[in-house]
Amino acid sequence: DKGFKRTLTAMALARLCYNTLIKDGLQAKQDAKAGLITEVLENIIEANTLLSGLGFENNGCAAAHAIEYGFTKLQDTHHLYHGEKVAFGTICQLVLEQRSLAEIEEVIAFCNSVGLPTTLVDMGIKEIKEQDIMTVAEATFDSCIESEPFKVTTKNVYDAILATDEFSRRYIK
Repeated sequence: DKGFKRTLTAMALARLCYNTLIKDGLQAKQDAKAGLITEVLENIIEANTLLSGLGFENNGCAAAHAIEYGFTKLQDTHHLYHGEKVAFGTICQLVLEQRSLAEIEEVIAFCNSVGLPTTLVDMGIKEIKEQDIMTVAEATFDSCIESEPFKVTTKNVYDAILATDEFSRRYIK
C-alpha cells in the first residue's frame, strides 16, 4: 500500500491529543458554555489546534477525514461542522482498523458525552439509503483515504459506516 509512514513524533503528539481530549473534553465544553476560560479549556484549544495539526501529519488518520469528505456529498449532513463529521469518521476508521471493542466504546462514549455524532441519525440521515452510503464511500477515494497504511476498498468503507451506525445505536447513550 502507498500509505504514509506513521512517525514516532506524530504518534506521540496524536496520543497526547487523544489523552487530552478524553481527560479534559467534557469539562472544557461545560466551561466554554458557561463563558469560563479555564486551564482545561486552554488544553482542549491546544489539542484541537496545535496537537491535532501536528499529529495529523504522517499519522494515518486519512480515513476519518476522507469519510468526512464523503459525507459532504449528502445534503442531509451539510448542517454539521467539519469536526462533527470527522468525529463520526474517526469511529469508522477505528472499525476499518479493526480496533478493540474497548477502544471503539471509549471513543463513542466520549463523543456522546460532548454531543458529537455517533450514528447516521446524529449525522442528519433519517432514512438510510444504500445508494447514499455508497456515494459517501465512493467519494472517500476523491480525498485522502488511500494514504492509509492498509488496503482500503469502497466496500469496506461502506461496511464500516454501517457498522459504526449499528454499533453506536446499540451502544448505551
